[in-house]
Amino acid sequence: MRALLITGGTGALGHAVVAGLAPEYRCIVLYRSEEAWQELRRSIPGDNLAGATDPSQVKDPIYGVLHLAGGFTMGGSVQDFQRMLDASLLSAVQVIQAVEKRLVDGGRVIAISSEAALTKPAGLAAYVSAKSALNAYIEVLSKELHPRKITVNAILPTSLDTPAGRKTMPRELLVPLERIVDTLAFLLSDGAASITGQLIALSS
Repeated sequence: MRALLITGGTGALGHAVVAGLAPEYRCIVLYRSEEAWQELRRSIPGDNLAGATDPSQVKDPIYGVLHLAGGFTMGGSVQDFQRMLDASLLSAVQVIQAVEKRLVDGGRVIAISSEAALTKPAGLAAYVSAKSALNAYIEVLSKELHPRKITVNAILPTSLDTPAGRKTMPRELLVPLERIVDTLAFLLSDGAASITGQLIALSS
């Protein structure tokens, strides 16, 4: 069974992604909170779920890295920039570099970015800059891993249908989590082996 290494797997999006992909893939979730990990473990039955607190603990050959982790803040102070870069860009770089040699040839790297990196709304300087940097990293990495036939793509949704998202806008304007899961499943499939270096926008 192909193994996926998943960051952000204990959040609202992560729960949906792991639940949707665990029937077909071995899902290895990187987590920080033991409580959140145990909650995820209880909510998803079966033997295809494992956890780790550090990517160096993962010894499996890895078919795919799913970078779901991130953060959000309004504003653009130096502290905001540092927080957003750490959450969106540097966390991706750290995990991918830690396991790059264990990625199988023909594997997948997929990151969750944001459509805001394309529309660049006012008031989100730190968030938009960090997601834009993540997008650039994905595009460059797709070229670096192309000789190994590893595809590298990013999904750029508008606001997600999560409890936090519902506090800010009507539900009909939010991207259903199932749509993210379906897009990830397609990009992981053999049928998507020729799709790489793409920034795929998703709207409601």
